[in-house]
Amino acid sequence: MLQTILALPVENQIFFAVLGFSWTVYLWEAYLSYRQRRIYRSTTQVPQELGKIMDTETFEKSRLYQLDKSNFSFWSGLYSETEGTLILVLGGIPFLWSLAGTVSGRFGFGPEYEITQSLAFLTLATLFSAVTGLPWSIYSTFIIEEKHGFNQQTLAFFLKDAVKKFAVTQCILLPVTSLLLYIIKIGGDFFFIYAWLFTLCVSLVLVTIYADYIAPLFDKFTPLPEGELKTDIETMAKSISFPLTKVYVVEGSKRSSHSNAYFYGFFKNKRIVLFDTLLEDYSPLNKTGEEQSENTEDTPSESKVKAKNKKQGCNNPEILAVLGHELGHWKLGHTVKNIVISQMNSFLCFFLFAVLIGRRELFLAFGFHDSQPTLIGLMIIFQFIFSPYNELLSFCLTVLSRRFEFQADAFALGMGKASQLYSALIKLNKDNLGFPVADWLFSMWHYSHPPLLERLRALGSVKQD
Repeated sequence: MLQTILALPVENQIFFAVLGFSWTVYLWEAYLSYRQRRIYRSTTQVPQELGKIMDTETFEKSRLYQLDKSNFSFWSGLYSETEGTLILVLGGIPFLWSLAGTVSGRFGFGPEYEITQSLAFLTLATLFSAVTGLPWSIYSTFIIEEKHGFNQQTLAFFLKDAVKKFAVTQCILLPVTSLLLYIIKIGGDFFFIYAWLFTLCVSLVLVTIYADYIAPLFDKFTPLPEGELKTDIETMAKSISFPLTKVYVVEGSKRSSHSNAYFYGFFKNKRIVLFDTLLEDYSPLNKTGEEQSENTEDTPSESKVKAKNKKQGCNNPEILAVLGHELGHWKLGHTVKNIVISQMNSFLCFFLFAVLIGRRELFLAFGFHDSQPTLIGLMIIFQFIFSPYNELLSFCLTVLSRRFEFQADAFALGMGKASQLYSALIKLNKDNLGFPVADWLFSMWHYSHPPLLERLRALGSVKQD
């Protein structure tokens, strides 16, 4: 069979190579998931080494939750791979490009207006992706997440959110893409440098404005009230020269009871964002029905806050330990290192794109016989031709991320917060129903954060406070 494929024209070899690699990756991922599902099914008793940190009821809940998620991932992954294969085999990309040309032509833009046709193609493609992915997203949210007590949304709120996300995405994607295509068109032989610099500027701007102007379109951000927690956070930030300007609490509980925390901003303008579900004293999930009705601003149709998990979240010392870990990422330069790696990768990709964009056989392989649109070239090269490189890079970044997580834990330990981080990790694992037992190969390939036991051992072996 290999000899038959090698005897085909180059464009056919490219097509079958892309299709073959895509299914190879899918089968590899399916095999890894199968190994992990065996762990979920077979590990029905709390392992002895977990006996002191996890009760039987929580262990069983997390096992069933992760098993449901894994089964869902299998079917949704199979659908996505089949859909992608049919799109390639049946010529879905050139068909959508032709349809985009018809749409732009209705507004008086002929074939010479490639950028206009490209924007129409992007809109149609993202709309198609949103519509076909919607049933899966609804099932995940209202069947799996609802079943295990995480979903806090109504269907009306969910659909309104989906429409809003699509609109905001288009408002950002279309002008950025049009400018990028224009830069490539007029950039000459060194267009890849200008394109890279443009995407660098766009990414820095988006990171800067996201939490202030984009995220508030979806969630309510309020300053953390004056009090002991805010004072302690500011004191801790000052102790390591972190240029903190504001601390926000985001109303994540109106969507899910999962919790999180992060910081953002450049130079001397750093902000910390805490999910209300992370804070034991602020989480609506810890309040009585009367307290919820007094404090929520959402109407009943938009809020499903339920007190299912009493005392969800962490106490103040544990919050400080979690933030000590997050600030460790900043102090140790992990954020800057990730940005540098990302931009080096982006520059390399644009350089290789400049080398490959003139290859007509790449366009022929995907059904473009009469034209070589720049946007289609970007999609073919970045999404399909670079896919082996992207898989390798993803694995390397996962390994690096785990290393950074251990280093950030060690930083929090050095601040004298080992025992508080120890208990916070256990609480967060319980609140999010994380399953603490993992197949070694699945974990190595997928876990950007070390498994819970590994992190606790690293903290416990030198715990000094």
